Amino acid sequence: MRLTTRGRYAVTAMLDLSFHGIRGPISLAEISHRQDISLSYLEQLFAKLRRQGLVRSVRGPGGGYVLGEKPEAISIAAIIRAVDEPIRATSCDGDTEKVCRPGLTNSANPSRCITHHLWEQVGEHLNLYLESLDLARLLADNQHPVATRQS
Repeated sequence: MRLTTRGRYAVTAMLDLSFHGIRGPISLAEISHRQDISLSYLEQLFAKLRRQGLVRSVRGPGGGYVLGEKPEAISIAAIIRAVDEPIRATSCDGDTEKVCRPGLTNSANPSRCITHHLWEQVGEHLNLYLESLDLARLLADNQHPVATRQS
C-alpha cells in the first residue's frame, strides 16, 4: 500500500482533534505533544485540511482548531485525500503509459505488470473501506485512549 506518514499522521491528528475538540479549539502544540508529531509537520498538514474544509481555525486566546464538519461527516478517505495522499495499491500512478515495475510486465501489454489488475482492485476496495469509515466510528471503536500517543 502507498499510505505514507503524511496520511497516517493526518488521520491520527484528526482523531485526536475529534476526541479533545469537544471542549473547544485545540492547539496544534497540544496535538503535537500528545501524538509526538512535529509541530511544523502538523502545520503543513492542517493547512491542507483547512483548505478542504475538514478543519477550521479559531483565532485569539484559547484559539486553535476545530473540526470543519461533524465527525460522522468526515471519512478517513477524505482526510487522506486532503493531504494529497493517493489511496491505491499499484505502483504505476494510474499512468497507462508507465511501466509498473521493470521486468514484471507481460508481453501482450508491456505498460502493465501481470498483477496490475489485482492491485488495482485491491486499491479500489481499500478506498471504499476508508470511505466507509468516519471519525465518529473510529472514536466509538477505539479501544485505546486517544489522549496517549498513537503508534
